Amino acid sequence: MHMHPKTPDGKDSLEPDAVGAAVAAVREAIPGLPLGVTTGFWALPDPDARRRAVQAWTVLPDFASLNWHEPGAPDLAKVLLDMGVGVEIGLFHAEAVASWAESEMVEHCMRVMIELQGNQDASVADDMLARVRAADTPAPVLLHGLDESCWPLLEHAGSCDVQTRIGMEDTLRLPDGSTAPGNAELVAAAVALLSR
Repeated sequence: MHMHPKTPDGKDSLEPDAVGAAVAAVREAIPGLPLGVTTGFWALPDPDARRRAVQAWTVLPDFASLNWHEPGAPDLAKVLLDMGVGVEIGLFHAEAVASWAESEMVEHCMRVMIELQGNQDASVADDMLARVRAADTPAPVLLHGLDESCWPLLEHAGSCDVQTRIGMEDTLRLPDGSTAPGNAELVAAAVALLSR
């Protein structure tokens, strides 16, 4: 499970208190669930401050998502690995794939996520998949879209035999365009699409 710990006013946070409280609450509610958190630069847009916040975590998630194109990503990846936290790398474009492919994280990440925007399609996904596969990483690959591209790319991930994900971070709508009441309905719709 991937989540974004929040401050009381609803903003994403990387601060130790927010991350610790969120991780502890989910672990208490669902023991044994592999649990990851964001390290999104938007939550703390200063590379050094972000690194210091992560280093101060006392309740550790199992893994953290790290967008490779964000400032300070290679250094933060090393910090996470040194802390014993798995790293899933988010790749948003070909330039990020090229940079990641030249790094040590090709061998050390736990998953590679190809994360496409709402206006991107299967042809962009296939190009990114080819670039990631050329890096010869042992990590599994996950493909997902956002908003309009979410459902088509989820189906494409199934046809490409790579992992995928679904949740309210990616879309608030079901495949028929109606508003999803919650994550459970999104998951059920994804299972139905991938089972066809």
